[in-house]
Amino acid sequence: MTPRELSEELREHHTPELQNRRWIIGLSVVGALAGGLVGLYQTGILKKLPDPPLDVFDSEKVDASDYAYKRLQTPDAFMMLVSYGLTAWLAAAGGKNRAEQAPSLPILMAAKTLGDVAVALELGREEWQENKKLCAYCQTATLASLASVALALPEAIKALRKK
Repeated sequence: MTPRELSEELREHHTPELQNRRWIIGLSVVGALAGGLVGLYQTGILKKLPDPPLDVFDSEKVDASDYAYKRLQTPDAFMMLVSYGLTAWLAAAGGKNRAEQAPSLPILMAAKTLGDVAVALELGREEWQENKKLCAYCQTATLASLASVALALPEAIKALRKK
């Protein structure tokens, strides 16, 4: 497929798989945006992280705690940014018939979304265990990941049937 053909397919064609992939890209951007905002707070660019008016959330406490800086000597939000970027990339890769033409792409995308959920749930457990509060931004990203799995599975199943 030429770059021109790929451009046209991704922008102009409408199939259930492409619609799901577009949603996954959008949800990944939501996850990356959440990570970006938290990262701005974790590096002192933002001084406040507003939360919904629910007692369970205290994003500032969670994102300034030891929990948020204990991996790889870096604020964890930047790992979140990269991770959601990779998920979006996998969703954007390939043409409209990639389940048949490049079945590894939808399989990898589904595996990545499942991995995103596993990581998000574990981090949510750690957030709560260590802080007795949750980060609203991180939990928004968790919801985006859960939705992405549901959207990724149909194309992955189609790809598995073609292998």
